[in-house]
Amino acid sequence: MTMRQIDRLKVVQALADGHLKTGIAASRLGLTPRQTLRLLRRYQQHGAAGLLNRHQGEPASNRTPPGLAARVLGLIRDNYADFAPTLAAEKLRERHGIDLAKETVRRLMIDAGFWVPRKQRPPKVHQPRNRRACLGELVQIDGSDHAWFEDRAPACTLLVFVDDATSRLMALRFVPTESAFAYFEATRAYLECHGKPIAFYSDKASVFLVNRPSATGGDGYTQFGRALYELNIDSLCANSSQAKGRVERMNGTLQDRLVKELRLRGISTGASGNHRRHRHAALPPRRLPRRPRTSALRSDRPASQRHPALSSLRLDRSRRHRQRGLPCRTASARPQGSGPGAF
Repeated sequence: MTMRQIDRLKVVQALADGHLKTGIAASRLGLTPRQTLRLLRRYQQHGAAGLLNRHQGEPASNRTPPGLAARVLGLIRDNYADFAPTLAAEKLRERHGIDLAKETVRRLMIDAGFWVPRKQRPPKVHQPRNRRACLGELVQIDGSDHAWFEDRAPACTLLVFVDDATSRLMALRFVPTESAFAYFEATRAYLECHGKPIAFYSDKASVFLVNRPSATGGDGYTQFGRALYELNIDSLCANSSQAKGRVERMNGTLQDRLVKELRLRGISTGASGNHRRHRHAALPPRRLPRRPRTSALRSDRPASQRHPALSSLRLDRSRRHRQRGLPCRTASARPQGSGPGAF
């Protein structure tokens, strides 16, 4: 008998000896008084054995027949050894007429060694990437879509610039969506404030990377990438979100602390958050940034205000007209400025 069955036996014995009332015994057993009296009668007729489950030791009524289990395992071994349990259960039903629950197939595959439960798998180890040595050598950029102003304004996107060497929050900008126009405006403001970094590190969004191999124009560059090329700034794209973990962790911190700072300071619009007098007030207080390995050097370079590519970071938002039988045609989609950096 298990400890739970022994405790139940002691309560029923006390009830049979008259030391407990039926209501108290029922509350201790977690049963109704009627069920408690039924247990008492079984105890008086059969003793302690009457309290045991009479189906204990018998095969389950919904058990899988041994022959069917062997057949299923044979089919999985021959045809579906690399299938997940859910997909294997679907194929067994579609192709072989064997209707088994996916959890039954999962249990059979685990017992046979065809499937390893997620909790038993070894954790994935991501090789950490060392920080850059100097401030301004690499700046991680990302956009975070969130309800930054809670119910005071619609949800918008916050563009975040974080230095890789120090984890310093370099720039923030509220924009309606994560678009090329938004990154042009944010990058221009960053360059005017901090100068040119060696490289920007981003994800593989279409703003930074041409994701269509069949693209015929652009020489493999997006508009944003071509402007960075003319400014002599490298554009690097991460293969995973863990690779740019510094800006991802900063997004999580800002989604908690910056929202509260904006509420306390009464900032309810993106324009107010981007205003010069609110730009630093909206930043949440944080610890001092990490000291770079080469603290005496800065890798960022001054950006000339007369550089044609810097002036091209201001795009014309022209109207698009649809002609009959033709796709949308833009009257003037070229950025301001001329020279080799014009698109």
